[in-house]
Amino acid sequence: MNTIGRTATFAVGLALVFGASLGIGHAVGPVGGESADAHADHGMESSADPMGSGDTVPGGLQISEHGYTLVPPSEPLPAGKKTDFRFRITGPDGKPVTRYTQSHGKDLHFIVARSDLSGFQHVHPELAADGTWSVPLTFRSAGSYRVFTDFVPAGGSGLTLGADVSVAGDYRPTPLPAPSHTAHVDGYTVTLSGDATAGAASMLTLSVAKNGRPVTDLQPYLGAYGHLVALRQGDLAYLHVHPQGAPGDGTTPPGPGITFHAEFPSATAYRLYLDFQHQGKVHTAEFTVRAAASHTGSGSGSDADMPEHGGHDH
Repeated sequence: MNTIGRTATFAVGLALVFGASLGIGHAVGPVGGESADAHADHGMESSADPMGSGDTVPGGLQISEHGYTLVPPSEPLPAGKKTDFRFRITGPDGKPVTRYTQSHGKDLHFIVARSDLSGFQHVHPELAADGTWSVPLTFRSAGSYRVFTDFVPAGGSGLTLGADVSVAGDYRPTPLPAPSHTAHVDGYTVTLSGDATAGAASMLTLSVAKNGRPVTDLQPYLGAYGHLVALRQGDLAYLHVHPQGAPGDGTTPPGPGITFHAEFPSATAYRLYLDFQHQGKVHTAEFTVRAAASHTGSGSGSDADMPEHGGHDH
């Protein structure tokens, strides 16, 4: 996983800067019969970024970087059926990578989302001796999905590689839910406070409650009380941040609030996915936010009367 340092104060932001975008089609129609397209290797630089503010290619938009390549399945996958999803990471020598450095307790983190930002999953595959990763996955509906591999090769730096895979069937896109400050999942209510501002450090706090009572006994998950992924609408550029502080540091309480610092590179919509663990189970709360241009001084573009929507669990 890309290692993003935990900050000690509110003044320091965690960020992965997004760069060039790669669009994904959303047309309704049959999917399948062709090998899944994956994003080409763009290298580390981009000349003109139509959506972002940097000249660095962001995580998740490249299938290959620094000699490491994600090799996903080439055949279309079934919808609604559990599949043994297998893939490899090859190294600069062209051979499958078999040695990794753990980051946040795992050798590799695997993220899945459909091109319309639905169907989010965060799982942890198993590595075989020959360098093949495998994980049981169910793709709930047809369409084009982006898969992300977040890892640190032994002796190397953290990388996030991404590729598109096809799930056969009739693709019917799900509209992006409207921005909201509240999400409901499995009897929990998660409230988002703070503004998402493009091109500036944004502090976001997500507070967890159950049955109307604040949850103050969150359990560590991947070395923190919360795990946040953000994907940008359109190109699914990937931002992965961790909260301020850490369990056991003497200053970070186990809820109800989990505070993150992040930088949103462009004034557009993002989907946030918060994983948190309570009473031995991991839940995922989902939010849509719209980052406002920094000169406006406005926030996420969401109002108190915006509709609420839910999340899902693993």
